[in-house]
Amino acid sequence: MAGPNIDDIDLQILGELQNDGRMTNVELARKVGLTAPPCLRRVRALEESGAITSYHAVVDPAMLGYTITVFAMVSLKSQAEADLKAFQEHVDGLPEVRECHMLNGEIDFILKVVARDLQSFQQFLTSKLTPAPNVVSVKTSLTIRTSKNQPGVPLPV
Repeated sequence: MAGPNIDDIDLQILGELQNDGRMTNVELARKVGLTAPPCLRRVRALEESGAITSYHAVVDPAMLGYTITVFAMVSLKSQAEADLKAFQEHVDGLPEVRECHMLNGEIDFILKVVARDLQSFQQFLTSKLTPAPNVVSVKTSLTIRTSKNQPGVPLPV
């Protein structure tokens, strides 16, 4: 369920922007049945509330030389808040790590890591990830193929 200040028109706006964040405000307004000024006010309000957190281009990693995507499951020695923060701060400084999610269960974090090739990933793993603060083990899985990569969240149409 949407937040208390998000109505059906806001959901339509969010859905359209998830599909095409580059559309003009005039085009967006037409698609959601508003005129441009109130549509822009709604978009600005969604940005200010934090419902819209950013706009960015989705790039093809292979076109930029990143041919390997690996998911790394990291277990830490301690789950004390200071140790979790230290690991997260370490990961924040690693540009190869594109996503970092703390998990509940046997694994503490799952990381999405990109690399130019297997050798550069091996170098990253042994020199930057395994020696990170509080790391006890790292299990990795190399992706073979990505069949779905959908940004955002499902919204009613």
